[in-house]
Amino acid sequence: MSKKKVLGIYGSPRAEGNSDSLLDAALEGARSAGARADRIYVRDLKMEGCRECGKCDRTGECVVKDDMQKIYPLLKKAGTIFLASPVFFYGFPGGLKALIDRAQALWAGKNLTKSKGLKAGKGYLLAVGATRGKNLFAGIELTARYFFEALDRKYEGGLMIREVEGRNAVKSGPEWLDQAFLLGKQAAEKRCP
Repeated sequence: MSKKKVLGIYGSPRAEGNSDSLLDAALEGARSAGARADRIYVRDLKMEGCRECGKCDRTGECVVKDDMQKIYPLLKKAGTIFLASPVFFYGFPGGLKALIDRAQALWAGKNLTKSKGLKAGKGYLLAVGATRGKNLFAGIELTARYFFEALDRKYEGGLMIREVEGRNAVKSGPEWLDQAFLLGKQAAEKRCP
């Protein structure tokens, strides 16, 4: 039996920050349950945003030839996807938002064939924000929900932490890393639809 495939998308433009630490812990939890984890570091990708040219609506494929072309197969094959990010003005950082927008091609391809066309699975959000605002995660959670839906992944929630100030703040609250580890472990143990 092959290992369950889990994909971690590191959305922060800053390496080794709080959302990276949470995702590291979640992927370690998934591996502890026997999953194989692939990683995407958005900050290392050379890609542009969606051109809204509409060509993917006719072909199911993006015409822009950049690093996103190597991301599409990873998005297709992962049974579980973890999306990790800090909150920037109540939204995702620009690079991560570009990746999400470019997933439009997969959604278009699915609609062209009138079938799922993608591997059904689960999606989780790991997010940190510096403020304690009531709606701090509303924008990114809604975007994540529809991103996962476009990929035939059921949004399962995740771990969202307010008032995280400083590069390694999540490490000073070890319960957060423990929660991320447990989330990853439980996600890997869950059966996909």
